[in-house]
Amino acid sequence: MKKIVLQFGLMMLVSTGVYSQSGKIKTANKEYDNYAYIDAIKTYEKIADKGYKSVEVLEKLGDSYYFNGKLDQAAKWYGELFALSQDVEAEYYYRYAQSLKSVGDYEKANQMLAKFHEKNASDVRGKMYRNQTDYLEVIKRNSGRFTIENAGINSQYSDYGSAFTGDKMVFVSARDTSGVFSKRVHTWTGESFTNMYAVTINQDGSLSQPERFAKEINTRFHEATPVFTKDGNTMYFTRNNFNNGKKGKDSAKTTLLKVYRATLKDGKWTNVTELPFNSDSYSVAHPALSPDEKTLYFVSNMPGTLGLSDIFKVDIKADGSFGTPQNVGPTINTPGRETFPFVTENNELYFASDGHLGLGGLDIFVSKPANDGTYKKVMNIGAPANSPKDDFAFLINTTTKKGFLTSNREGGQGADDIYTFIENIPLQYACEQLLAGVVTDSETGAPLANATVTLFDENFKVLKTITTDANGNYNFGEVDCKRKYFVKAELPAYNTREISVIIPETSGTTNLPLALDKTVKPVQTGDDLAKTFGIKIIYFDLDKWNIRPDAAVDLAKIVEVMKDYPKMKIDVRSHTDSRQTHQYNERLSDRRAKSTIAWMIKQGIDPSRLTGKGYGETQLLNKCADGVPCSEAEHQLNRRSEFIIISM
Repeated sequence: MKKIVLQFGLMMLVSTGVYSQSGKIKTANKEYDNYAYIDAIKTYEKIADKGYKSVEVLEKLGDSYYFNGKLDQAAKWYGELFALSQDVEAEYYYRYAQSLKSVGDYEKANQMLAKFHEKNASDVRGKMYRNQTDYLEVIKRNSGRFTIENAGINSQYSDYGSAFTGDKMVFVSARDTSGVFSKRVHTWTGESFTNMYAVTINQDGSLSQPERFAKEINTRFHEATPVFTKDGNTMYFTRNNFNNGKKGKDSAKTTLLKVYRATLKDGKWTNVTELPFNSDSYSVAHPALSPDEKTLYFVSNMPGTLGLSDIFKVDIKADGSFGTPQNVGPTINTPGRETFPFVTENNELYFASDGHLGLGGLDIFVSKPANDGTYKKVMNIGAPANSPKDDFAFLINTTTKKGFLTSNREGGQGADDIYTFIENIPLQYACEQLLAGVVTDSETGAPLANATVTLFDENFKVLKTITTDANGNYNFGEVDCKRKYFVKAELPAYNTREISVIIPETSGTTNLPLALDKTVKPVQTGDDLAKTFGIKIIYFDLDKWNIRPDAAVDLAKIVEVMKDYPKMKIDVRSHTDSRQTHQYNERLSDRRAKSTIAWMIKQGIDPSRLTGKGYGETQLLNKCADGVPCSEAEHQLNRRSEFIIISM
């Protein structure tokens, strides 16, 4: 991956100590520390070929290839590093794993990832592998959605990155090796510094021949990765720290990257100004705009970065000034490299990363922001968009589903090539579910404010406790799909209620209402104690009238109330549905009413306090009379027992 994303990738993360076996090693170290990787590779390989193989030499030789995107060669030298059987930093287990993926050795790569986690248990990259060892199967499920082919505009050098403006696609190329527009060769990549080119996207989807773009902003350093406002009049782009003929350097005398803004006037790009959050001390690169053009996304290793490079965002104010940059957070950014952001019209954030679980090198990922604007989950977009090598700079027209990406995969023409694609099948985003509901009075239906609602997992571990609002509402926020939870609601003067819920595996909101019974329920003459206690039916066996054990549980509630209120008198009323004959149902219901009274008397209730009668099918609650087709549930509404208070 010969591109300027890597120019701030290391930032001296690796050791810079001098190994003094020979002058050649010192020379190679100097070239390495100055990011002159092409020169360093040549020197280190000569040293290694002569038998000078140490941890330091092999680490830096592997790194020189790794950070230059030649992961197959990095795998070779990292392999020799581990063959020394000496202690190495944990990070090299991760780099070796990434390099092994590029040559298709996923089994050994996963072994290295497991060891990386053992060596550095706090690193989120190792945790991600531990929590999803089947990540290759997950990626496979997202694969096969794209048709992809070489764009036909590539050179034998690096061609990468793309942006839409009008009917054109603008990209970056290192093809200027001769002629009036030729640039100096960059020692990092061994190629020329980059310029912008543009092609016209024809009606049939074909591309015109590339032509130089925005020559007026060209310098002898890198210009790259532009993004344009929808009116085409403003461009943000990446350039080395060089403007108005002046070159800026950091404390190590390195010229880093900055983002600049230019405006189009009379067909020329003018007024090139650097953005206020740039610095000589860190790099800022690869701008992207939100759909409303009020937010600028970019990549940097500025203070607050979680890894080698992170994605940030900053507000663009109405007057063209900027707010304070903010890291988009640890869901997106890892200790590795996150780079090349792109935001669709649907506000999806696409980006490249070697820190999330992928197929090798940089993979392309996507994340949708939640309602609160934060990112919750990241998804690998799968093959063939991703490959074992570096894949990045994703760009899509969400209307046509056509776009571009860059890769250094096998079969390419240059160091990096631009590919066109069609997204044939939309990505199925991971299930996202919210758990919410309302707590009410079971009798009146009134919402209950200030109720305590607790969420438990399937093992009854407390996950969250909240209080209902003035309208009785509660909301636990996001919960896991396909998972069982228990929810408990408590409020003084009400009985505590706990119920289970299984969250579905499709995105949405699970609404779980909770109706609470009052601890003390007021009753008066004419009330039905069956409704007070939620007794819908006293169950009897078919054509029988003896009291079953399950019916006795509900009847015991009535008995206890009558014992608490010794002056209370009850009329027991038994009803059937319309099936069977009218005469049969009346006799059966009457026997059941009398059987119920007999059981209650046996439990100590004075016979003078009880009356009862069977009403058969004479007091149906719905349409289900003789000859009317009804469901079993409708018939069951009519099979009921009532315990009416006739005096207190």
